Amino acid sequence: MTDILLNALLLSFILLGIHAYFGLEIVRRGIIFTDIAIAQASASGLALSLFFFDRPSYFLSLSFALLSSILIALSQRFKEYSEAFIGLMYALGFSSVVLLLSKSPHGMEELLKLTARDILFVFREETIKTGLLYAFIGFLLYIRERFLKGYLKDFVFFVLFALTVTSSVNLVGVLVVFSILVAPALTAKLLGKGLVFAWIYGSAVNTLAIVLSFLFDLPTGFSVVFFNSFLGVLVFLVRLLS
Repeated sequence: MTDILLNALLLSFILLGIHAYFGLEIVRRGIIFTDIAIAQASASGLALSLFFFDRPSYFLSLSFALLSSILIALSQRFKEYSEAFIGLMYALGFSSVVLLLSKSPHGMEELLKLTARDILFVFREETIKTGLLYAFIGFLLYIRERFLKGYLKDFVFFVLFALTVTSSVNLVGVLVVFSILVAPALTAKLLGKGLVFAWIYGSAVNTLAIVLSFLFDLPTGFSVVFFNSFLGVLVFLVRLLS
């Protein structure tokens, strides 16, 4: 059981390593719905593959996420209303998942997995592959930052973001991805800190959530969502009232 706990902690740190970077950028741009809209689009692809083929398809999931990211990138040209558009995309994605899975005999179980999966049971091999993939994406982000400009730079950002989110949703679900992306980044911004703080803070919160879920036999994915969201809201309120 200790190996299961350590693997879950390792996976949460790997996820946080890439999502904290994206989260700071998303919070800075003020397009918070972007993450959850792309994640939900990825989940729609998974739900569609379950509906037609009775098994998840990474290709369909990635295709939906990429299409969503391209549309969101284009929406930035109409910035005044882009957040409303992104919010509608999230609603479209969520409703499509519910409608598709409503026809499946295991629909509710699959819906819960797509929302927040129990990361205690992700295989070590998947964790290692995810770490290697995110290391490569991190390298591409460095190349993007150094050598690209303008619209192409934005486009590459959203494509890499879609690739990251697709992999993450397959592993841990939409809400877990959203919480670990937004909460550490928002907390860091509220406290005037940067990426290193977001990594350290997020790692501490994830550790707390995973250990408590392990000790008290709680759903791990939803525990991660709860503690990240609760502490993020708490920090926001303290800053608001101070």
